[in-house]
Amino acid sequence: MNFHKYHGTANDFILIDNRQVHIKNDTDLIAGLCDRRKGIGADGLILLENSDKADFKMVYFNSDGDLSSMCGNGGRCIASFAYAMNICGKKTTFEAPDGDHQALIDATDYVHLSMRDTKNPDKLEDRTYFLDTGSPHIVKFVDDIDLVDVYQKGKAIRYQEKFQSLGGTNVNFVQIIDNEIHMRTYERGVEAETYSCGTGVTAAGIVAHFADKIKQEKIKVNTKGGKLAVSFSADHLYTNITLSGPVAFVFKGELDELIK
Repeated sequence: MNFHKYHGTANDFILIDNRQVHIKNDTDLIAGLCDRRKGIGADGLILLENSDKADFKMVYFNSDGDLSSMCGNGGRCIASFAYAMNICGKKTTFEAPDGDHQALIDATDYVHLSMRDTKNPDKLEDRTYFLDTGSPHIVKFVDDIDLVDVYQKGKAIRYQEKFQSLGGTNVNFVQIIDNEIHMRTYERGVEAETYSCGTGVTAAGIVAHFADKIKQEKIKVNTKGGKLAVSFSADHLYTNITLSGPVAFVFKGELDELIK
């Protein structure tokens, strides 16, 4: 079984062409493949499958092996993967956990991914907001992003009882510097800080605009893994949302034996 490794601003994924059904929903197997010491190592695993209504279908699993909701950086990576496999052109439409998405690979090899429309964020308390951008996210504004204990504080919020009906929530800590977002994310399913999170970047950009901390409708976002941008139209709802940033192919390989 062949696999490819990609990353989007250091948010890394195993990608497998699953149109011939090499892998089924096997939690232990997928967790083993994503294990950074015993397996290939990744924040998640993405299967490319056949779709009746789009160029292909994206099925996403977190590194704990559980089937998950939308992944923005993963969506950008699978678009690049599908193009490299001659499954689609530089402009594509694909099926994802939260509906159809369009992706465009531009002349600089940046991947622009359409995200679903969303309502205004919910303000939970001072400097803390909730928004679902395909996956649930808390966005919490902080004074110094470098001093945040992302693991401990993120884990405490992720497991709060009020989010259990959602399967928990992702938690983003955000600081605004010179009209740009600087952020760090605790990601559910990985259960650790990740270097970048596409749906989290999208949530952070929308929340920063909604909270009147940034005026423009195209926002630069700095993550530990690199720079992304989110743009949108804001008029009662947030529409025409696009997540943009680099994608990189890392390596490909072949599995002779399935890891568990």
